[in-house]
Amino acid sequence: MLADVRFESLDDGMLARIAGEVDMSNADDLGKALTQMMSNEALGLVLDLSDVDYFDSAGIHMLYDVRESLRVRGQKLWLVVPDRSMTRDALRLAAVLQTLDVATSVEDATAALARAG
Repeated sequence: MLADVRFESLDDGMLARIAGEVDMSNADDLGKALTQMMSNEALGLVLDLSDVDYFDSAGIHMLYDVRESLRVRGQKLWLVVPDRSMTRDALRLAAVLQTLDVATSVEDATAALARAG
């Protein structure tokens, strides 16, 4: 199954929920969609990976590319990776959890984004 992404507006930014698989076949398109949906006024993007079943190195590169695109615009990226999510181990092994802003719930991430503003 390919990934599906759904967007929701937040008071301070955008919430994107990805479900399915993120790999080399779709990571670039997902990254472009995420950055294109961001308005210049938004504080940042909360990216919910709770329903991702598979996440490979292309997805990890996509996360860093999205973060850099947002950083250039003065915006933040917050990942939502629940403790029992399928993606957590892959992100932990790739040291993503130590280098990107990560929360375990959408509520925690959106609160952190609001505090950053």
